[in-house]
Amino acid sequence: MKDIKQTFIEKLHECNQHKKRLLKAKSYLRDIMPLDVDKYVALNEVQMSFIDQMIFRFSKLQDTMGEKMFPSILELQGEDIKKLTFIDRLNRLEELELLYKDEWMSLRKDRNEVAHEYSFNQDEVVDGINLIFDRVDDLLRVYQDIYGYCFKKFEFVKKSEILRIEN
Repeated sequence: MKDIKQTFIEKLHECNQHKKRLLKAKSYLRDIMPLDVDKYVALNEVQMSFIDQMIFRFSKLQDTMGEKMFPSILELQGEDIKKLTFIDRLNRLEELELLYKDEWMSLRKDRNEVAHEYSFNQDEVVDGINLIFDRVDDLLRVYQDIYGYCFKKFEFVKKSEILRIEN
């Protein structure tokens, strides 16, 4: 059975992969953004695949951070989180100055709005894509803050060979 430290390193590695793909997608899409309906209907398959990649990686990065990393950070600091709600965990992370709870909830709301990306309403689809494109940098900044904290706080993160190779 894996210990919490090994699992945490694996989650950081996973987040690094999401980050890398998000940056690649955003870089590729930069010249066509922001979209409007006319641009959207004229997108080719490659452009659509980068949009899909951006949305998928945004969602996966946020999910992994919220569901796996946040509780693990608190556990690794010796905190009992079993009875804490998600909001309580966010409050504690905010106390540690790792994130702003309201910003995280806003990112989560925006991500959920894009769940309707294949709606018949093209204006809604375009708005969702533009929104996620604009919020990528916010999510990546939160991740970098969390990653930096973990690197400073946890010796096993500093010593991780896989994370050293990635950076």
